[in-house]
Amino acid sequence: MLDSQFDIAIVGAGMSGLTCAQMLHQAGYKVVVIDKSRGLGGRMATRRLQGTHADHGVCYLKPKSAEFQDLLNQLVDRKIIRVWTDTIHELDEGRIQPPQKRASCYAAMNGITMIAKFLSIGLTLRLNHRVERIEEQNGWNLYCESGEVISASAVIVAIPAPQAAMLCGTYIERLTSIEYSPCISAIAVYPTERQADVERLDWKAIVCLADSDLGWIGIDSTKQLNPGQPAIVIQSNATFAAQHLEDLDLQQVGEQLLKRAAEVAEPWFTSPEVLQVHRWRYAFPINPVSEKFLAATTSNPMICTGDWCGGNRVENAFHAGLATANHLNGQLSNQPLPKQFWTQISG
Repeated sequence: MLDSQFDIAIVGAGMSGLTCAQMLHQAGYKVVVIDKSRGLGGRMATRRLQGTHADHGVCYLKPKSAEFQDLLNQLVDRKIIRVWTDTIHELDEGRIQPPQKRASCYAAMNGITMIAKFLSIGLTLRLNHRVERIEEQNGWNLYCESGEVISASAVIVAIPAPQAAMLCGTYIERLTSIEYSPCISAIAVYPTERQADVERLDWKAIVCLADSDLGWIGIDSTKQLNPGQPAIVIQSNATFAAQHLEDLDLQQVGEQLLKRAAEVAEPWFTSPEVLQVHRWRYAFPINPVSEKFLAATTSNPMICTGDWCGGNRVENAFHAGLATANHLNGQLSNQPLPKQFWTQISG
């Protein structure tokens, strides 16, 4: 019989949710993390296909704060990530060119979801559990699609704001005002003989500044230590995604992205062995809030947070998670919190 009574229930196993969970778990609270997906990480997502893999959500990490850099240093020491490149090229007016400024960009050799797996070590997880509603009843009851009811004294909802609004909108009205832009990702795997074509390229990734369709072209297999065959991720811009988000034939949408990428980069991009396509309905917050979390004025603590708090990147989600854990701890029993929780994760 699964345990259903917790001090804190956290909905969402992305960066902010897992950061909160580790902080509060290490402080001694009984915490459960619930996510509707089978895997961890949210948009820190890795697709495994054709004997290889590719990151089709978040493409890389570029730290700005010392605290996030410390976390990345720990992940480097654990051999989970490494510096992938210091040069993300730019497509501007049809030309591929290096940027004026360079900075270390980190990637995970075995897929970015490995970061989430590291952050989840030691936590109680309920994956493949969709929470349908949350009600305040002597604490909080979270009603799952499976029929399971999870009870907790406090709840943190760390998912995209439009999804959080469906669960918490009656308690936190501001959630309904936060909008997202979509993105469509095409993941293409090519024959091994194309590896020579990859190795002659002088770029690993291109951000498309003002293209009609594209937002990103990445030779994702270059993140691996010994890639066997090329894997490429092409991501649309928001305009293209909005036009095609509801298309029934996603494969055709992916082929359009490959065709456009071939026009601006390499003609052979149009001939993959395998093509898979993923739509991100909630890719990037358009109007993130300045606060690191939004709290309900309820008898029992309810807090919403995520990458829509304080910015729209993974690093913002990390800082939002830290701030949320600190705030909730103050509302509960004010336990000593770990200073650098990532150094305390064993396994």
